[in-house]
Formats: sequence, structure tokens, C-alpha cells
Amino acid sequence: MANYGLFIGFGFPARGREQQAAATFQEALQYYGALQQRGELESFEAAFLEPHGGDLGGFILLRGEIAKLNRIRYEDPEFQRILTKSQLNVERIGVVAAQLGDQITQAMNIFMSEVANLG
Repeated sequence: MANYGLFIGFGFPARGREQQAAATFQEALQYYGALQQRGELESFEAAFLEPHGGDLGGFILLRGEIAKLNRIRYEDPEFQRILTKSQLNVERIGVVAAQLGDQITQAMNIFMSEVANLG
């Protein structure tokens, strides 16, 4: 299982742009599916969150090798186009790198080592 991911968090559709937001969401899922079929992503999963009083309405988690995720995020014009289109139709969209799987153990080891140095 992949140790890295891209967390694409989003709020709610902009008022009056609900249909465009839904169409862009479907377009993004098709694009991620094509990336997975080509072996550029290990997997992806979408989630809608229940109302909770916050700004996060849902997310898509892309899983894969760090080099492939970086290429998609920074070099793939289709990723940039869909992200830009999303920004025009959805409130508060953002992309954040994520550590997953075995990478969590490594990150926690570094954290605990630094905690021990505090004192």
C-alpha cells in the first residue's frame, strides 16, 4: 500500500454553481480513475462529510508513490485545469501532501525523538 497521498479537501458548492460543481466532481473522479488505470495512482477515494459546523464538506484522497504524485500535482496540466475549474465552483478547495501507511511510523519516530530532546 502506498505511503504517500494527496488530500484534496473541499467545502460546499458556491451558491448558484451547484450543477457546475457536481459536473466538475464527476470529471475529477473520471480523471483520477484514468490515472489509476495507467498506473500513475495506486488508488483514490472520495468522501462527503456530514454537517458538522465546519468548512470541510468532503475530500478526495489520492494514494501513490511520492514521485508520481508530485508529477501529477506540479506537472500535469489536466490536474491543474480540474483544480482551477473546481476553485471557480467550490468554496475552500485545497491540496495537501499526506503521509500514510508505514510513513506514519517514520514520522512518529522523528517526532518522538524531538520530543525527547525538549527536555
